[in-house]
Amino acid sequence: YLTVSIEPLPPVVVGDAVTLKCNFKTDGKMREIVWYRVTDGGTIKQKIFTFDAMFSTNFSQMENYRKREDLVYQSTVRLPEVRISDNGPYECHVGIYDRATREKVVLASGNVFLNVMAPPTSISVLAADTPAPFSRYQAQNFTLVCVVSGGKPAPLVYFKRDGEPIEATPLPEPPAGASSWAPRSLLHRDLDDTKMPKSLAADGELGMGNPFPTADPPRGLAAERDSVTESIPETVVSREFPRWVHMAEPIYYFRHTHAPVSDGTVEARATLTWTLNPQIDNEALFSCEVKHPALSMPMQSEVTLVAPKGPKITMTPTRARVGDTVRILVQGFQNEVFPEPLFTWTRVGSRLLDGSAEHDGKELVLERVPAELNGSMYRCTAQNPLGSTDTHTRLIVFENPNIPRGPEDSNGSLPGHCGFRFVLALTLTVILELT
Repeated sequence: YLTVSIEPLPPVVVGDAVTLKCNFKTDGKMREIVWYRVTDGGTIKQKIFTFDAMFSTNFSQMENYRKREDLVYQSTVRLPEVRISDNGPYECHVGIYDRATREKVVLASGNVFLNVMAPPTSISVLAADTPAPFSRYQAQNFTLVCVVSGGKPAPLVYFKRDGEPIEATPLPEPPAGASSWAPRSLLHRDLDDTKMPKSLAADGELGMGNPFPTADPPRGLAAERDSVTESIPETVVSREFPRWVHMAEPIYYFRHTHAPVSDGTVEARATLTWTLNPQIDNEALFSCEVKHPALSMPMQSEVTLVAPKGPKITMTPTRARVGDTVRILVQGFQNEVFPEPLFTWTRVGSRLLDGSAEHDGKELVLERVPAELNGSMYRCTAQNPLGSTDTHTRLIVFENPNIPRGPEDSNGSLPGHCGFRFVLALTLTVILELT
């Protein structure tokens, strides 16, 4: 008789050593023991190891498996360091010679499933739809996205606020092809709030969330704004705060999706969406935590929601001359800012050098500055969904002696004037001495 059995294996973690033991009983004469790896749902069986009893030899059939297994007691295969690719079913086939005729072989087999787990390799928290503007007149939806990669099976992902678990309303998975981590986009900026005069700010305060209907200010306000900017010092930093109050506790919405990766792992994405209230959410600590059977303790990544404060602006060259290319750059802030700010440059009381009303980005480049820009004031508005900060800086342009002015020659003086002045001075000196 011949019986074959294999004990079931508990899940193993990548890098562990695994022993595949083939238990068999027989009163016949051994012919061979063959281990197979089963793929494609059982349609393909690959030999990975063979013990030939006739010649008392054992060998591996696959180059990739060389030096990775040892046949122990002719029936046990040991994998020193399992990989994700080792995941799947295995079969052990045992063959003995038939008693009646040595030309016939009797076979029996057993199977086992090797479940290989892999802990997540990376976790990160980011904000959807950034950089995004700040509106002090209207509430905005905000979404945090937690991305967990490298895990198998899919991990359990959840959010905490200031160390406390968040009770969120689950949302169903979106249909295939739809965005899985941005339930609603942040509201687009209708108006640069930092440029709004006090009268309109008061109206917005009374309206409780009604933004100014147009991005173009009334003509009558232009002169008023110009007169105000004359008293602005060299560098001014101002901060904007919300004008509305969200009385109720925030309602959080949670969505969890995962997608298989070609290497056998799973990428998990978890989103947390709520109506942002900068008055209470500024400096709030949010963390994304992951539980996984291959981890001994939860894995986490955390961010603190912070509005921009105290932008640091540099201008190069420090002494700009006519014709130079001037670069005005935001190098950073006095604090760590999250999410990423949106930077907008404007020229106070006029348009930028290229004729545009504003420029987006951390750097403003002024090509070949003319003398007319001397004394002009530039404003950088840095904003994220939690707040807005204004910084003003004044451009001082010095004359460039290497650039001729009008009818002057390359040295900056009119032809013949130097010689005339010298002769005139010499003549006056001689006359004085003679008298």
